[in-house]
Amino acid sequence: MTGMYDYHCHTTLSDGSMLPIELIRRMSVLGYRSVAISDHVDATNLEVVIGAVSRLKRSASLFDVDLLCGVEITHVPPEEIPGIAREARELGAEVVLVHGETVVEPVAEGTNAAAVSSPDVDILAHPGFLSHADAIIAAENGVFLEITSRNGHNRMNGHVLGMARETGCGLVIQSDAHDPRDLLDRDAKWLVGRGAGMTEAEVEKAMQYKMDSVNRF
Repeated sequence: MTGMYDYHCHTTLSDGSMLPIELIRRMSVLGYRSVAISDHVDATNLEVVIGAVSRLKRSASLFDVDLLCGVEITHVPPEEIPGIAREARELGAEVVLVHGETVVEPVAEGTNAAAVSSPDVDILAHPGFLSHADAIIAAENGVFLEITSRNGHNRMNGHVLGMARETGCGLVIQSDAHDPRDLLDRDAKWLVGRGAGMTEAEVEKAMQYKMDSVNRF
């Protein structure tokens, strides 16, 4: 494999501690070649975040990083998720994540269902007690499920893996990075997958996914 990906990273554009270009530089040094800055968004900051990340693409390319413009739709009423995801695409978002029903935050019930049913959502982040029915819909619609290293959110990695195996959902292994200490090198990323119960073959497959603005996964 050459390079790595992570499409779930936060910066000072929401609740992260790193400037966007610092995140890119640090990830470049760790061997990442495909990265999405996917800061938290709702209706109030969607346009600002997408515009800011878009302006960083050339700078990222000088560090040999293919920067994708991402968003993580967070704590939005489930009924509004499809519309905000569609608006994000129209504004130029290349990767759309939804902040799933993690067990450590009061995410509204129905968020997972709204996310996996939207044609504009790519990844359901830390989905907590994802139902079998929602996992089936995710598989049918090509929405990937996240295996995360993020403290707290990662408590349900084993359950998420089980749902993915039962339904055929794709899996991505991601950091949900907010600070430099959250970033994963190749060995750490491998251990996150294996620690969740993934086989070596499953981890290798998950680590080779790559997105682009045309073909998605």
